[in-house]
Amino acid sequence: MSIRHGLLALLERGQMYGYQLRAAFEESTGSTWPLNIGQVYTTLSRLERDGLVRPLPESEAGQRPYEITDAGRADLALWFATPISRTDRPRDELAIKLALALTTPGVDVRSVVQAQRSATMRALQELTRLKYRSDRPEDLPWRLVLDSMVFQAEAEVRWLDHCETSLVRHQPGVPAPPAPRPGDADASDAARWADEEARR
Repeated sequence: MSIRHGLLALLERGQMYGYQLRAAFEESTGSTWPLNIGQVYTTLSRLERDGLVRPLPESEAGQRPYEITDAGRADLALWFATPISRTDRPRDELAIKLALALTTPGVDVRSVVQAQRSATMRALQELTRLKYRSDRPEDLPWRLVLDSMVFQAEAEVRWLDHCETSLVRHQPGVPAPPAPRPGDADASDAARWADEEARR
């Protein structure tokens, strides 16, 4: 998420000062990407330097609101109109970690994969549970954020399963993963389980 463009989008709603921007950002994303106030003010300073926002006079309480400029609106419109490229996103630390684990002597790669899979499954269950806490129309923005995180977690579980299968196929001596037992959950089972829990 671009904090820069997130703040511009919030200022398009109207004038706000730093703490209002932080609260509005967290409300819009369901607190899935918490911001600290230092990030907000650092970003506002850069936006002001670039002519995308302008500070307004301080209120009686000493709070300085900001407003978006025409240049800021143009920059925001361009951001909304431009697809996000995979190369613009941060490097995938998990993929790098597993690649290094494969080439580092003494590392039990299967254990690394299994530990990550367990953690991702727990996260997936919690995210799915969160989705069903409220179904009000005003909650749609953060529910869409949660949906994105659920889909990413499901994809990560599938990729980790693929990694485990590849280890068995390409590394002699690596034991095959145990056959699923009754009650073992895959990604879709986790989503269904959280679904049922939320409805109880």
